[in-house]
Amino acid sequence: MADTSNLDFIYNPIKEKMRETISHIPFLTYIDKLVPVAIDGRYIVLETVSENFAQSIMNTLADKIRDAVINANVGVSDFRLVVKGNNDYFPVQEEEHYVPANLNKRFTFDSFVAGNNQFVVEAAKDVANDPAGIYNPLFIYGGTGLGKTHLIQAIANKIIADRPQYKVIYATCEQFVNEIIDTMFTAKGPDARERGNRLRQHYRSADVLIIDDIQFIANKKAVQEEFFHTFNELVSRGKQIVITSDQPPKELTALEERLRTRFSGGLVFDILPPNFETKIAILKQKAFEKKCIVPDDVLAFLAQDSGDDVRTLEGRLTKVVFASKLHELPITVTLARNALHEAVSEQSEEITPASIISAVTGFYKITKGELVGKSKKKELVLPRQVCCYLMCELLSLPLMSIGKELGDRNHTTILYSRNKVEEMMGVSDKLAKDIDDIKNIILKK
Repeated sequence: MADTSNLDFIYNPIKEKMRETISHIPFLTYIDKLVPVAIDGRYIVLETVSENFAQSIMNTLADKIRDAVINANVGVSDFRLVVKGNNDYFPVQEEEHYVPANLNKRFTFDSFVAGNNQFVVEAAKDVANDPAGIYNPLFIYGGTGLGKTHLIQAIANKIIADRPQYKVIYATCEQFVNEIIDTMFTAKGPDARERGNRLRQHYRSADVLIIDDIQFIANKKAVQEEFFHTFNELVSRGKQIVITSDQPPKELTALEERLRTRFSGGLVFDILPPNFETKIAILKQKAFEKKCIVPDDVLAFLAQDSGDDVRTLEGRLTKVVFASKLHELPITVTLARNALHEAVSEQSEEITPASIISAVTGFYKITKGELVGKSKKKELVLPRQVCCYLMCELLSLPLMSIGKELGDRNHTTILYSRNKVEEMMGVSDKLAKDIDDIKNIILKK
């Protein structure tokens, strides 16, 4: 295994999570003797002292260790064992029941409001019911915040539920790019080639490969080359590919022609902005999920002039629900109007970029300089992304304005951070609770 610096920063939170769920004797016997030796893509590699120990761990503790890795939320989602003196991974028998850790289980077809997107929803359902059938690849494109991620994760969740033997891989394009670059082009030492081969095998052994926001491989020739071969390998073996983008294939001019041609070779669907009736239906669904009753006249008010972004629409509802709880008042049009106005004016002394930054830095015990700076240390990246998310949720500011508040970052970075936190909240109850706690600090200051 290659020497990887700063492993303790990643492993210590995982170990603390294990301490919470594994009883004292097994913890002392097995967990205390584990040593982190490498990061390999989405895996943290742990070294144990013998094959007997490794077998016992896989037989009795694997699920709890895996849960701890996921719940620690430190950038890895699974683990592998090696026995001291042997670089080969200890056999993992449950790999055939591979379940991606980065799926939001709440993203289902039942919770997706089709509205004026009935055709693309039906196509997605067809793929989920018959992977690698007539729609391969399925390419869905559309603007930000229209529900592309929800829809493709619904495909993944449906296939996993119906076909647990399938290996379904869901990855954001940024995740795919980073794994390719980190593993194949920056890895050092004698195991670099082996790590690259393992990553290729990981993606090319998928029964269903789902990549979100493929446009981010633009101008990355080596990554495009890798994805091209992965694409060909999977299609030739009759495996399903699902891809999203902000543009149709023919407009992705920064991608190689051979990729655009293959993307166009299956079914290409655009996801449309919701019309007024669909917005009302979405708001009703979100209100149901939040377990609150919102009168029809309030729903109509929130749907008016809300733009095309479904996340903005949900954000308006979230502000109104928070205002109702904060002031202990029923939800009315007057309350809704005041709540949306308060976000930028009436409570300007209470909810401002500065007050959000103050709450986030206080919660995570970092300085403002660290938050808005350029450091990519993991202990700073998460608070920065949380701050982006909260500003998008609680302030009616353009993304570019939020970017200026956070160290002159561009709107794409702000958008990515907001979406990333939403995704992580779906799989990390701790993060969701932390963000609620920070919201309460902001609203009650």
